[in-house]
Parts: sequence; C-alpha cells; structure tokens
Amino acid sequence: MSEPIDFDEMNRQVIAEFRESGGKAGGMFEGKPLVLVHHVGAKSGKERIAPLVPLLEGDRVFVFASKGGADTNPDWYHNLVANPDTVVEQGTETFRVTARVLSGDEREDVYAKQTEAEPQFGEYQRKTSRVIPVIELQRVVD
Repeated sequence: MSEPIDFDEMNRQVIAEFRESGGKAGGMFEGKPLVLVHHVGAKSGKERIAPLVPLLEGDRVFVFASKGGADTNPDWYHNLVANPDTVVEQGTETFRVTARVLSGDEREDVYAKQTEAEPQFGEYQRKTSRVIPVIELQRVVD
C-alpha cells in the first residue's frame, strides 16, 4: 500500500522551487503557468500559500477550486471567500488582489477557456457533482 500524499510538504517544495526559479516549478507543474495565492484561514487566522495553475488573460488572473475533482471545495477557496483581500506571487512579481467568485455565464466562459488550455480541468469537473468555483484575483491598484 502506498504512503498518503503529504500535500503540505509537496506545497513547501513547489513554493521553494517557484521562488528559486523566478516563478517556475517542475513535476506536475512542469511547463504550466503557476501562481502562489496567499490566503488567511477562515477559522484559524493562519496565513497559508497555495500553488495553483491559473488562467492568465492579460492582467487578469483566474484560479479554479477544482481540488482534483473532489466533492468538496479546497480550504483555500473558503479562506478567500472569508478573507478576499490578499497577495499573489506571479513570476518574480508580488501584488495585492481582491478575490471575486464568478457566477453564471462569466464563470462558464472562463472555465471553458481553462479546460481548453489545461484539459485536466474538464476531467475534474466530470468527476464531481459540484460546480467547480472560478475566482478572479483582481489586482488592487494603489
């Protein structure tokens, strides 16, 4: 029987590699865009960081609460809903954002674009009965 995956340790390694390489990582993230989304625990108040494969459209950054097609949303999603003002690392840049959950046609259009760019997101949606949330990380202009 295989060992369970230690996601905290995996994330630590991905985050370190991302920062050391100016915004890139290998393994399952090889050749894919990647952002580090900071989020504050809705219950714990503890700051965490989630490495995510976004859809980048000009200055717009979209992330997807797919959790690999699990039947529950990832913790980071609940944290962004509770604490939408946060920080994103993209490449060598760090900037403030406000998280906004998309709905209706806007959500459908963005998810379709992500599925075209990253086909595994179509598989994630097929694996679950929930509608996978799409979140725009809107840059805060100082």
